[in-house]
Amino acid sequence: MRPINSPIFLAVLTLLLAMTTIQSGASLAKQLFPIVGPGGTIALRVGLSALILLMIFRPWQLRLSLSQWRSMIIYGASLGGMQLMFYFAIERIPLGIGVALEFSGPLLIAFLSSKRKKDLIWVALAILGIVFLLPDLTGVDALDPIGVALALAAGGCWAAYIWFGQRAGSVGSGGATVAIGMTIAALFAFPIGVVLSEASIFTWSILPMALSVAILSSAVPYCLEMSALKRLSTQHFSVLMSLEPAIAALAGLIILQEQLSLTQWIAITMIITASMGSTLSAKK
Repeated sequence: MRPINSPIFLAVLTLLLAMTTIQSGASLAKQLFPIVGPGGTIALRVGLSALILLMIFRPWQLRLSLSQWRSMIIYGASLGGMQLMFYFAIERIPLGIGVALEFSGPLLIAFLSSKRKKDLIWVALAILGIVFLLPDLTGVDALDPIGVALALAAGGCWAAYIWFGQRAGSVGSGGATVAIGMTIAALFAFPIGVVLSEASIFTWSILPMALSVAILSSAVPYCLEMSALKRLSTQHFSVLMSLEPAIAALAGLIILQEQLSLTQWIAITMIITASMGSTLSAKK
């Protein structure tokens, strides 16, 4: 077993912190929905996140080639699309369920990147856990079909974010990469969010919560994820991200009082087991 300070374990700890902050931020963001709607929340999140990251990392000092810009633009577009689709999804369905559906993207990456039969066992266990995490689609509490479709679309963007994020991460520091990607995301997500906002987002009263959402949901976690992407393969990164639905469900329980059933708790245990198994079997 590797020592606790090995790159693989440090990457796992970094990724765990990133997932915790991003889901805490998503829970706070959902509390902004009654004020400015999901569109206004998205505009505040990407706009403030881009400004914060630009001031800290000053990415304009980088010199990028044409191919590097291509990866960076796709990475930024995936980042913006993921946030747009996801926020409109969790307006209609619970946070934990939305993340579970969105995780179809990382699972696809993990499955396509698998080279060993042992890896497929952990992917299958994560898939089974997510299936158990979903509610009965035919009952009285059936999910909103539009919310489901938006969450799955966000999953597609998440897959592209992982795939092109690893390639974009080779450009300069991780922070500078995220700053450029978030700025590209803000260029199209911010105006869309402003148009779809249900109230003016340019008010001082919502600035403290908006800043908290931007820092917790974007500025901090995406820098941490970029650091982890440099140390992990896309396959192991994707399976480790199976912790995300579990963390989202816990954040929804603690912050939004979204209750979990026994079956959902069992599903969370299966997902965490898959993540731990993938980590312990990872090769350098």
